[in-house]
Amino acid sequence: MLLLRPNYMKKIISPVLFIALAVILRLIPHVPNIAPIAAMALFGGVYLNKKYALIIPIIAMMISDIFLGFHNTMIFVYGSFLIVGLIGLYLRNHKNIASIVAASLLSSVLFFVITNFGVWLMSGMYTKTLTGLMDAYIMGIPFFRNTVLGDLLYVGILFGSYEFALRIMPKLAFSKK
Repeated sequence: MLLLRPNYMKKIISPVLFIALAVILRLIPHVPNIAPIAAMALFGGVYLNKKYALIIPIIAMMISDIFLGFHNTMIFVYGSFLIVGLIGLYLRNHKNIASIVAASLLSSVLFFVITNFGVWLMSGMYTKTLTGLMDAYIMGIPFFRNTVLGDLLYVGILFGSYEFALRIMPKLAFSKK
């Protein structure tokens, strides 16, 4: 029973394990853009030690990208990922359901804006004009819905299951005495 006390639970249930799970989920076949990328960055910002809050999710993403492949807009993907991690650092001191949902939605919007800008800038798909930039954003809209759904889903799973493990499991174990 000693192992189920909250302070011991934090040592046993490492946020790194949850990030590793997110990497595995990213690697298995899934609906396009329904992936745990933003959730992994937000979660790392909130629950990892500040020294590791940004670097561990980045390393985890790089590991999964070894298997998924790299492309010329990766700097924009990783840049948005770092910004989402910074939002997670802010969220650690403002954590409630409303702020977590808002952070998830903001993460989706930032990812959309930054990565579609990167596609416009780096690919030859669009003219390098304001019209070309708008075309890039318009063409990205169909993917945005799945990004929002995926971010909300995985943020809910990661944050919810981690908080459940830390708060509810010890209470359940002690209530059975």
